[in-house]
Amino acid sequence: MIAGGLVGILLGVALFTFGYAGGWAYFGNDPATCNQCHAMNEQYDAWAKGSHKNVAGCNDCHSPHDNIIHKYVNKADNGFWHALKFTTGDYPENIKIREMNREITQEACLSCHANLVSDIESTRVGHANRVDCLQCHSNVGHMR
Repeated sequence: MIAGGLVGILLGVALFTFGYAGGWAYFGNDPATCNQCHAMNEQYDAWAKGSHKNVAGCNDCHSPHDNIIHKYVNKADNGFWHALKFTTGDYPENIKIREMNREITQEACLSCHANLVSDIESTRVGHANRVDCLQCHSNVGHMR
């Protein structure tokens, strides 16, 4: 009974904190939401200067497009880690994309630019070394 009460209290505090902090906004599609955390100011400013500003927001490049469940599970996972890192201050000055999110971004590039990269993709079949869009075009979404 005590363990159940403790879980209830922790869940209640977590939900209150999530609501009080405006956590529901992170389920939306407004890039300004990503800029609420000062650790993301550089990324947001770089996106605002880049070529994708008028055609793609954060979710277009950084959220999965295969299905809605995967999209929101990914957003919840990233949101948890972003909140934890921001709250504890335990993040590097130069934020790095996680491999899982890099793969999602790669798929987004290919989804939007399939007509431009189909010839390139067909020449890489069976290639031992994986080459992705971000290796050469890392400054496209976030102009530096």
